[in-house]
Amino acid sequence: MKKGVSFEIESLGDTVIPNTASTASYFKFHSDSERVLYHHLLSKFQGEVDEQGLPAGFEVAGPRENIFFQGEKCRAAILTCGGLCPGLNAVIRGIVLQLWYFYHCKQIFGVRYGYNGLRNDSEEIVKLNPDWVRDIHSVGGTMLGTSRGAPPVDEMVNKLEALKVDMLFIIGGDGSMRGGHAIWQEVRRRGLQLAVIGVPKTIDNDIPYVHRSFGYETAVKEAAKVVNAAHVESRGAPYGIGLVKLMGRYSGYITANAVLASGNADFCLIPESPFELEGDNGLFALVKERLRRRRQVVIVVAEGAGQQFFRREELIKDASGNTKPGDIGAYLRDRLNTHFLDVGFPVTLKYIDPSYIIRSTPPNFSDKIYCDHLARAAAHAAMAGKGGMLIGNWHGHLTHVPMSALEGEVRQVDLQSDFWFSVLENTRQPYIIGPSVCVAD
Repeated sequence: MKKGVSFEIESLGDTVIPNTASTASYFKFHSDSERVLYHHLLSKFQGEVDEQGLPAGFEVAGPRENIFFQGEKCRAAILTCGGLCPGLNAVIRGIVLQLWYFYHCKQIFGVRYGYNGLRNDSEEIVKLNPDWVRDIHSVGGTMLGTSRGAPPVDEMVNKLEALKVDMLFIIGGDGSMRGGHAIWQEVRRRGLQLAVIGVPKTIDNDIPYVHRSFGYETAVKEAAKVVNAAHVESRGAPYGIGLVKLMGRYSGYITANAVLASGNADFCLIPESPFELEGDNGLFALVKERLRRRRQVVIVVAEGAGQQFFRREELIKDASGNTKPGDIGAYLRDRLNTHFLDVGFPVTLKYIDPSYIIRSTPPNFSDKIYCDHLARAAAHAAMAGKGGMLIGNWHGHLTHVPMSALEGEVRQVDLQSDFWFSVLENTRQPYIIGPSVCVAD
Protein backbone atom coordinates (compact mmCIF):
# COMPACT_ATOMS: atom_id res chain seq x y z
CA MET A 1 0.00 0.00 0.00
CA LYS A 2 1.42 3.35 -1.07
CA LYS A 3 1.57 5.98 1.64
CA GLY A 4 -1.23 8.51 1.41
CA VAL A 5 -3.57 6.30 -0.65
CA SER A 6 -7.23 6.69 0.29
CA PHE A 7 -9.73 3.89 -0.16
CA GLU A 8 -12.77 6.14 0.31
CA ILE A 9 -15.39 5.76 -2.42
CA GLU A 10 -17.11 8.76 -3.99
CA SER A 11 -20.82 8.78 -4.77
CA LEU A 12 -23.34 10.88 -6.65
CA GLY A 13 -25.42 11.68 -3.59
CA ASP A 14 -27.71 10.30 -0.91
CA THR A 15 -29.33 6.92 -1.46
CA VAL A 16 -33.04 7.40 -0.70
CA ILE A 17 -34.73 4.86 -3.00
CA PRO A 18 -35.55 1.52 -1.33
CA ASN A 19 -33.89 -1.40 -3.11
CA THR A 20 -36.34 -3.52 -5.08
CA ALA A 21 -35.37 -6.53 -2.97
CA SER A 22 -35.81 -4.77 0.36
CA THR A 23 -39.06 -6.65 1.06
CA ALA A 24 -37.25 -10.01 0.98
CA SER A 25 -36.32 -10.77 4.58
CA TYR A 26 -33.76 -13.35 3.55
CA PHE A 27 -31.74 -10.94 1.41
CA LYS A 28 -28.46 -9.68 2.88
CA PHE A 29 -27.62 -6.05 2.27
CA HIS A 30 -24.23 -4.48 2.94
CA SER A 31 -23.44 -1.17 4.58
CA ASP A 32 -20.80 1.28 3.40
CA SER A 33 -19.30 1.03 6.88
CA GLU A 34 -18.43 -2.64 6.38
CA ARG A 35 -14.73 -2.99 5.65
CA VAL A 36 -12.29 -5.62 4.47
CA LEU A 37 -8.97 -4.88 6.20
CA TYR A 38 -6.05 -4.14 3.94
CA HIS A 39 -3.76 -6.14 6.22
CA HIS A 40 -5.19 -9.39 7.54
CA LEU A 41 -2.30 -10.10 9.92
CA LEU A 42 -2.51 -8.51 13.37
CA SER A 43 1.16 -7.56 13.26
CA LYS A 44 0.60 -5.56 10.08
CA PHE A 45 -2.72 -3.73 10.20
CA GLN A 46 -2.10 -1.93 13.49
CA GLY A 47 0.48 0.20 11.71
CA GLU A 48 -1.83 1.16 8.80
CA VAL A 49 -4.57 3.53 9.94
CA ASP A 50 -6.65 6.16 8.17
CA GLU A 51 -7.31 9.77 9.20
CA GLN A 52 -9.86 8.58 11.78
CA GLY A 53 -7.34 6.21 13.33
CA LEU A 54 -9.09 3.14 11.94
CA PRO A 55 -7.27 0.29 10.16
CA ALA A 56 -7.07 0.81 6.40
CA GLY A 57 -9.64 -1.19 4.47
CA PHE A 58 -12.07 -1.40 1.57
CA GLU A 59 -15.84 -1.11 1.34
CA VAL A 60 -17.48 -4.51 0.98
CA ALA A 61 -19.14 -4.92 -2.42
CA GLY A 62 -22.74 -6.02 -2.74
CA PRO A 63 -26.35 -4.75 -2.74
CA ARG A 64 -27.33 -1.75 -0.63
CA GLU A 65 -30.66 -1.42 1.17
CA ASN A 66 -31.21 2.01 -0.34
CA ILE A 67 -30.05 3.00 -3.80
CA PHE A 68 -29.52 6.16 -5.84
CA PHE A 69 -31.12 5.31 -9.18
CA GLN A 70 -34.60 4.12 -10.01
CA GLY A 71 -33.99 1.10 -12.24
CA GLU A 72 -36.99 1.51 -14.53
CA LYS A 73 -35.78 4.99 -15.52
CA CYS A 74 -32.07 4.15 -15.88
CA ARG A 75 -29.87 3.97 -18.93
CA ALA A 76 -26.69 1.92 -18.72
CA ALA A 77 -23.75 1.50 -21.10
CA ILE A 78 -21.11 -1.24 -21.18
CA LEU A 79 -17.76 -1.23 -23.00
CA THR A 80 -14.71 -3.50 -23.18
CA CYS A 81 -11.17 -2.19 -23.66
CA GLY A 82 -7.66 -3.47 -24.28
CA GLY A 83 -6.51 -6.98 -25.15
CA LEU A 84 -8.74 -10.01 -25.10
CA CYS A 85 -9.10 -12.11 -21.98
CA PRO A 86 -11.20 -15.18 -21.10
CA GLY A 87 -14.47 -14.09 -19.51
CA LEU A 88 -15.21 -10.73 -21.13
CA ASN A 89 -18.51 -11.94 -22.51
CA ALA A 90 -19.42 -13.53 -19.19
CA VAL A 91 -19.02 -10.17 -17.44
CA ILE A 92 -21.14 -8.42 -20.07
CA ARG A 93 -23.84 -11.07 -19.64
CA GLY A 94 -23.77 -10.81 -15.85
CA ILE A 95 -24.20 -7.03 -15.85
CA VAL A 96 -27.08 -7.17 -18.33
CA LEU A 97 -28.95 -9.91 -16.45
CA GLN A 98 -28.49 -8.22 -13.08
CA LEU A 99 -29.68 -4.83 -14.33
CA TRP A 100 -32.57 -6.30 -16.31
CA TYR A 101 -34.06 -8.75 -13.85
CA PHE A 102 -33.01 -7.45 -10.44
CA TYR A 103 -33.20 -3.70 -10.99
CA HIS A 104 -35.67 -3.67 -13.91
CA CYS A 105 -33.32 -1.52 -15.99
CA LYS A 106 -34.33 -2.26 -19.59
CA GLN A 107 -32.27 0.37 -21.41
CA ILE A 108 -28.79 -1.09 -21.70
CA PHE A 109 -26.36 -0.06 -24.45
CA GLY A 110 -23.33 -1.93 -25.69
CA VAL A 111 -20.57 0.43 -26.83
CA ARG A 112 -18.63 -1.01 -29.76
CA TYR A 113 -14.82 -1.23 -29.74
CA GLY A 114 -13.97 0.22 -26.34
CA TYR A 115 -13.50 3.91 -25.67
CA ASN A 116 -13.35 4.52 -29.41
CA GLY A 117 -17.06 3.70 -29.44
CA LEU A 118 -17.61 6.99 -27.61
CA ARG A 119 -16.24 9.10 -30.46
CA ASN A 120 -18.58 11.55 -32.13
CA ASP A 121 -18.50 9.51 -35.34
CA SER A 122 -18.43 6.05 -33.72
CA GLU A 123 -20.44 3.04 -34.85
CA GLU A 124 -24.05 2.60 -33.79
CA ILE A 125 -24.62 1.61 -30.17
CA VAL A 126 -25.94 -1.94 -29.63
CA LYS A 127 -29.07 -2.42 -27.53
CA LEU A 128 -28.53 -5.26 -25.08
CA ASN A 129 -31.11 -7.57 -23.53
CA PRO A 130 -31.22 -11.08 -22.01
CA ASP A 131 -31.75 -12.72 -25.39
CA TRP A 132 -28.72 -10.95 -26.87
CA VAL A 133 -26.42 -12.14 -24.07
CA ARG A 134 -27.99 -15.55 -23.38
CA ASP A 135 -25.14 -17.78 -24.63
CA ILE A 136 -22.21 -15.38 -24.93
CA HIS A 137 -20.60 -16.42 -21.62
CA SER A 138 -19.37 -19.63 -23.27
CA VAL A 139 -17.67 -17.75 -26.14
CA GLY A 140 -14.15 -16.32 -26.05
CA GLY A 141 -13.34 -12.71 -26.85
CA THR A 142 -15.89 -9.90 -26.58
CA MET A 143 -19.08 -9.58 -28.59
CA LEU A 144 -18.84 -5.79 -28.24
CA GLY A 145 -15.36 -5.62 -29.73
CA THR A 146 -12.40 -3.87 -28.16
CA SER A 147 -9.60 -1.45 -28.94
CA ARG A 148 -6.76 0.47 -27.36
CA GLY A 149 -6.54 4.20 -26.98
CA ALA A 150 -9.33 6.71 -26.50
CA PRO A 151 -10.69 10.00 -27.85
CA PRO A 152 -10.50 13.15 -25.69
CA VAL A 153 -12.31 12.84 -22.38
CA ASP A 154 -14.71 15.71 -23.07
CA GLU A 155 -15.73 14.05 -26.34
CA MET A 156 -16.51 10.79 -24.56
CA VAL A 157 -18.53 12.50 -21.83
CA ASN A 158 -20.40 14.51 -24.49
CA LYS A 159 -21.38 11.22 -26.15
CA LEU A 160 -22.53 9.74 -22.84
CA GLU A 161 -24.58 12.87 -22.17
CA ALA A 162 -26.14 12.69 -25.63
CA LEU A 163 -27.11 9.07 -24.98
CA LYS A 164 -28.52 10.10 -21.58
CA VAL A 165 -26.49 7.38 -19.87
CA ASP A 166 -26.83 7.14 -16.08
CA MET A 167 -24.18 4.48 -15.48
CA LEU A 168 -21.12 3.40 -17.41
CA PHE A 169 -19.47 0.01 -16.93
CA ILE A 170 -15.86 -0.23 -18.08
CA ILE A 171 -14.33 -3.69 -18.45
CA GLY A 172 -10.60 -3.26 -18.94
CA GLY A 173 -7.08 -3.17 -17.51
CA ASP A 174 -5.11 -0.54 -15.62
CA GLY A 175 -5.02 1.82 -18.61
CA SER A 176 -8.78 1.49 -19.01
CA MET A 177 -9.23 2.26 -15.32
CA ARG A 178 -7.13 5.41 -15.75
CA GLY A 179 -9.47 6.37 -18.58
CA GLY A 180 -12.45 5.66 -16.35
CA HIS A 181 -11.01 7.86 -13.63
CA ALA A 182 -10.58 10.69 -16.13
CA ILE A 183 -14.20 10.28 -17.26
CA TRP A 184 -15.34 10.31 -13.63
CA GLN A 185 -13.42 13.49 -12.92
CA GLU A 186 -15.05 15.19 -15.93
CA VAL A 187 -18.46 13.90 -14.82
CA ARG A 188 -17.93 15.45 -11.38
CA ARG A 189 -16.68 18.70 -12.90
CA ARG A 190 -19.86 18.98 -14.94
CA GLY A 191 -22.09 17.95 -12.04
CA LEU A 192 -23.60 15.04 -13.97
CA GLN A 193 -25.54 12.18 -12.40
CA LEU A 194 -23.46 9.45 -14.05
CA ALA A 195 -21.96 6.49 -12.17
CA VAL A 196 -18.65 5.15 -13.52
CA ILE A 197 -17.80 1.59 -12.47
CA GLY A 198 -14.86 -0.57 -13.54
CA VAL A 199 -14.53 -4.34 -13.71
CA PRO A 200 -10.75 -4.94 -13.79
CA LYS A 201 -9.54 -7.13 -16.65
CA THR A 202 -5.95 -8.25 -16.93
CA ILE A 203 -4.72 -11.62 -18.01
CA ASP A 204 -1.44 -10.73 -16.23
CA ASN A 205 -3.22 -10.49 -12.84
CA ASP A 206 -1.24 -7.33 -12.10
CA ILE A 207 -3.87 -4.79 -11.00
CA PRO A 208 -3.22 -3.51 -7.45
CA TYR A 209 -5.73 -4.43 -4.73
CA VAL A 210 -7.14 -7.26 -6.84
CA HIS A 211 -5.87 -10.68 -5.74
CA ARG A 212 -7.41 -12.44 -8.72
CA SER A 213 -8.61 -10.99 -12.01
CA PHE A 214 -11.22 -12.78 -14.08
CA GLY A 215 -9.95 -15.10 -16.80
CA TYR A 216 -6.68 -15.61 -14.96
CA GLU A 217 -7.47 -19.13 -13.80
CA THR A 218 -8.40 -20.15 -17.35
CA ALA A 219 -5.24 -18.55 -18.70
CA VAL A 220 -3.00 -20.39 -16.22
CA LYS A 221 -4.63 -23.69 -17.12
CA GLU A 222 -4.09 -23.14 -20.84
CA ALA A 223 -0.55 -21.85 -20.30
CA ALA A 224 0.35 -24.94 -18.27
CA LYS A 225 -0.75 -27.09 -21.21
CA VAL A 226 1.72 -25.22 -23.41
CA VAL A 227 4.53 -25.73 -20.90
CA ASN A 228 3.74 -29.45 -20.89
CA ALA A 229 3.84 -29.44 -24.70
CA ALA A 230 7.27 -27.80 -24.60
CA HIS A 231 8.39 -30.51 -22.19
CA VAL A 232 7.27 -33.24 -24.62
CA GLU A 233 8.96 -31.50 -27.53
CA SER A 234 12.25 -31.06 -25.66
CA ARG A 235 12.22 -34.68 -24.58
CA GLY A 236 11.78 -35.85 -28.17
CA ALA A 237 15.20 -34.68 -29.37
CA PRO A 238 18.78 -35.03 -28.06
CA TYR A 239 19.64 -31.93 -26.04
CA GLY A 240 16.20 -30.48 -26.64
CA ILE A 241 15.23 -27.02 -25.44
CA GLY A 242 11.58 -26.05 -25.08
CA LEU A 243 11.15 -22.27 -24.89
CA VAL A 244 7.74 -20.77 -24.05
CA LYS A 245 6.87 -17.06 -23.91
CA LEU A 246 3.81 -16.13 -21.88
CA MET A 247 1.98 -12.91 -21.04
CA GLY A 248 3.17 -10.53 -18.33
CA ARG A 249 4.52 -7.08 -19.19
CA TYR A 250 5.31 -6.03 -15.64
CA SER A 251 4.34 -9.02 -13.50
CA GLY A 252 5.22 -12.69 -13.63
CA TYR A 253 2.11 -14.19 -12.04
CA ILE A 254 0.81 -16.13 -15.02
CA THR A 255 4.29 -17.40 -15.92
CA ALA A 256 5.09 -18.46 -12.36
CA ASN A 257 1.74 -20.16 -11.80
CA ALA A 258 1.90 -21.94 -15.16
CA VAL A 259 5.32 -23.26 -14.14
CA LEU A 260 3.90 -24.53 -10.84
CA ALA A 261 0.80 -26.01 -12.47
CA SER A 262 2.89 -27.83 -15.05
CA GLY A 263 5.78 -28.95 -12.88
CA ASN A 264 7.84 -29.48 -16.04
CA ALA A 265 9.86 -26.28 -16.29
CA ASP A 266 13.54 -25.80 -15.48
CA PHE A 267 13.64 -22.01 -15.61
CA CYS A 268 11.01 -19.36 -14.87
CA LEU A 269 12.04 -15.89 -16.03
CA ILE A 270 9.85 -12.98 -14.90
CA PRO A 271 10.11 -9.15 -15.01
CA GLU A 272 10.61 -8.88 -11.25
CA SER A 273 13.80 -10.96 -11.29
CA PRO A 274 16.54 -9.70 -13.67
CA PHE A 275 18.84 -12.32 -15.19
CA GLU A 276 22.04 -12.47 -17.23
CA LEU A 277 22.94 -14.68 -20.18
CA GLU A 278 26.74 -14.75 -19.95
CA GLY A 279 29.08 -15.86 -17.19
CA ASP A 280 29.59 -18.94 -15.08
CA ASN A 281 26.15 -18.67 -13.53
CA GLY A 282 24.33 -16.99 -16.42
CA LEU A 283 21.45 -18.60 -18.25
CA PHE A 284 23.69 -20.12 -20.95
CA ALA A 285 25.85 -21.95 -18.40
CA LEU A 286 22.85 -23.14 -16.37
CA VAL A 287 21.06 -24.44 -19.46
CA LYS A 288 24.21 -26.24 -20.65
CA GLU A 289 24.65 -27.91 -17.25
CA ARG A 290 21.02 -29.09 -17.26
CA LEU A 291 21.30 -30.39 -20.81
CA ARG A 292 24.37 -32.42 -19.95
CA ARG A 293 22.69 -33.89 -16.90
CA ARG A 294 19.13 -34.36 -18.14
CA ARG A 295 19.41 -33.99 -21.94
CA GLN A 296 16.43 -31.60 -22.03
CA VAL A 297 15.47 -28.15 -20.70
CA VAL A 298 12.22 -26.18 -20.55
CA ILE A 299 12.43 -22.38 -20.20
CA VAL A 300 9.30 -20.29 -19.54
CA VAL A 301 9.66 -16.53 -19.89
CA ALA A 302 7.22 -13.67 -19.32
CA GLU A 303 7.00 -11.11 -22.12
CA GLY A 304 8.29 -8.33 -19.88
CA ALA A 305 11.33 -10.18 -18.60
CA GLY A 306 14.87 -9.38 -19.73
CA GLN A 307 14.06 -5.91 -21.00
CA GLN A 308 17.60 -4.77 -20.19
CA PHE A 309 18.65 -6.47 -23.42
CA PHE A 310 16.69 -3.93 -25.49
CA ARG A 311 17.22 -0.25 -26.14
CA ARG A 312 14.22 1.60 -24.83
CA GLU A 313 14.40 4.22 -27.57
CA GLU A 314 13.94 1.49 -30.18
CA LEU A 315 10.76 0.11 -28.62
CA ILE A 316 7.38 1.17 -29.97
CA LYS A 317 4.22 2.22 -28.13
CA ASP A 318 0.71 0.83 -28.49
CA ALA A 319 -2.41 2.91 -29.10
CA SER A 320 -2.82 3.44 -25.35
CA GLY A 321 0.63 5.00 -25.08
CA ASN A 322 2.20 2.03 -23.27
CA THR A 323 5.70 1.01 -24.33
CA LYS A 324 5.55 -2.45 -25.86
CA PRO A 325 8.24 -4.73 -24.44
CA GLY A 326 10.97 -6.07 -26.67
CA ASP A 327 10.30 -9.58 -27.94
CA ILE A 328 12.21 -11.50 -25.29
CA GLY A 329 11.00 -14.86 -26.62
CA ALA A 330 12.47 -14.38 -30.08
CA TYR A 331 15.57 -12.79 -28.56
CA LEU A 332 16.25 -15.77 -26.31
CA ARG A 333 15.53 -18.19 -29.14
CA ASP A 334 18.12 -16.55 -31.37
CA ARG A 335 20.73 -16.04 -28.63
CA LEU A 336 20.44 -19.62 -27.38
CA ASN A 337 20.73 -21.07 -30.88
CA THR A 338 23.71 -18.85 -31.69
CA HIS A 339 25.48 -19.53 -28.41
CA PHE A 340 25.27 -23.32 -28.59
CA LEU A 341 26.24 -23.30 -32.26
CA ASP A 342 29.31 -21.19 -31.44
CA VAL A 343 30.45 -23.49 -28.61
CA GLY A 344 29.86 -26.60 -30.69
CA PHE A 345 27.09 -27.97 -28.50
CA PRO A 346 24.25 -29.17 -30.78
CA VAL A 347 20.76 -28.40 -29.46
CA THR A 348 17.24 -28.67 -30.87
CA LEU A 349 15.19 -25.68 -29.77
CA LYS A 350 11.40 -25.46 -30.13
CA TYR A 351 9.88 -22.03 -29.49
CA ILE A 352 6.19 -21.57 -28.61
CA ASP A 353 4.31 -18.27 -28.21
CA PRO A 354 0.65 -19.12 -27.39
CA SER A 355 -0.45 -15.65 -26.24
CA TYR A 356 -3.32 -15.06 -28.67
CA ILE A 357 -4.59 -18.62 -28.32
CA ILE A 358 -4.76 -18.21 -24.54
CA ARG A 359 -6.33 -14.74 -24.71
CA SER A 360 -9.16 -15.90 -26.98
CA THR A 361 -9.99 -19.04 -24.99
CA PRO A 362 -13.51 -19.25 -23.47
CA PRO A 363 -13.54 -19.09 -19.65
CA ASN A 364 -13.64 -22.28 -17.64
CA PHE A 365 -16.49 -22.92 -15.18
CA SER A 366 -14.70 -21.35 -12.24
CA ASP A 367 -14.03 -18.14 -14.18
CA LYS A 368 -17.62 -18.05 -15.46
CA ILE A 369 -18.89 -18.09 -11.89
CA TYR A 370 -16.37 -15.47 -10.83
CA CYS A 371 -17.26 -13.22 -13.77
CA ASP A 372 -20.90 -13.40 -12.74
CA HIS A 373 -20.04 -12.39 -9.16
CA LEU A 374 -17.98 -9.43 -10.39
CA ALA A 375 -20.69 -8.31 -12.79
CA ARG A 376 -23.42 -8.38 -10.17
CA ALA A 377 -21.24 -6.48 -7.71
CA ALA A 378 -20.62 -3.83 -10.38
CA ALA A 379 -24.36 -3.46 -11.00
CA HIS A 380 -25.03 -3.08 -7.27
CA ALA A 381 -22.36 -0.37 -6.97
CA ALA A 382 -23.72 1.57 -9.95
CA MET A 383 -27.30 1.46 -8.70
CA ALA A 384 -26.08 2.81 -5.36
CA GLY A 385 -24.70 5.84 -7.22
CA LYS A 386 -21.05 5.11 -6.64
CA GLY A 387 -18.42 6.24 -9.12
CA GLY A 388 -14.75 6.41 -10.00
CA MET A 389 -14.28 2.91 -8.58
CA LEU A 390 -13.68 -0.68 -9.60
CA ILE A 391 -14.60 -4.05 -8.14
CA GLY A 392 -11.65 -5.49 -6.24
CA ASN A 393 -10.91 -8.84 -4.66
CA TRP A 394 -9.19 -8.83 -1.28
CA HIS A 395 -8.82 -11.64 1.24
CA GLY A 396 -11.64 -13.59 -0.37
CA HIS A 397 -14.13 -10.71 -0.52
CA LEU A 398 -15.29 -8.53 -3.39
CA THR A 399 -14.62 -4.89 -2.57
CA HIS A 400 -14.91 -1.32 -3.83
CA VAL A 401 -11.57 0.24 -4.83
CA PRO A 402 -11.17 3.85 -6.01
CA MET A 403 -9.68 4.06 -9.48
CA SER A 404 -7.37 6.78 -8.19
CA ALA A 405 -5.67 4.27 -5.85
CA LEU A 406 -4.17 2.47 -8.86
CA GLU A 407 -2.13 5.47 -9.93
CA GLY A 408 1.57 4.67 -10.03
CA GLU A 409 1.18 1.14 -8.70
CA VAL A 410 1.65 -2.30 -10.25
CA ARG A 411 0.97 -5.59 -8.52
CA GLN A 412 4.11 -7.74 -8.81
CA VAL A 413 5.47 -11.01 -7.55
CA ASP A 414 7.18 -10.63 -4.18
CA LEU A 415 10.59 -12.25 -4.59
CA GLN A 416 10.71 -12.86 -0.82
CA SER A 417 7.35 -14.63 -0.73
CA ASP A 418 6.56 -18.30 -0.19
CA PHE A 419 5.00 -18.23 -3.65
CA TRP A 420 8.24 -17.32 -5.42
CA PHE A 421 10.29 -19.72 -3.32
CA SER A 422 7.91 -22.49 -4.33
CA VAL A 423 8.75 -21.64 -7.95
CA LEU A 424 12.47 -21.81 -7.23
CA GLU A 425 12.05 -25.12 -5.43
CA ASN A 426 10.00 -26.49 -8.32
CA THR A 427 12.44 -25.46 -11.05
CA ARG A 428 15.61 -25.80 -8.92
CA GLN A 429 16.94 -22.62 -10.49
CA PRO A 430 19.09 -20.26 -8.40
CA TYR A 431 17.58 -17.21 -6.74
CA ILE A 432 19.65 -15.01 -9.06
CA ILE A 433 20.65 -16.07 -12.56
CA GLY A 434 23.88 -14.19 -13.01
CA PRO A 435 27.35 -13.66 -11.50
CA SER A 436 28.40 -15.02 -8.09
CA VAL A 437 25.55 -17.47 -7.68
CA CYS A 438 25.91 -21.15 -6.96
CA VAL A 439 24.54 -23.47 -9.62
CA ALA A 440 21.49 -25.40 -8.40
CA ASP A 441 21.34 -29.16 -8.62
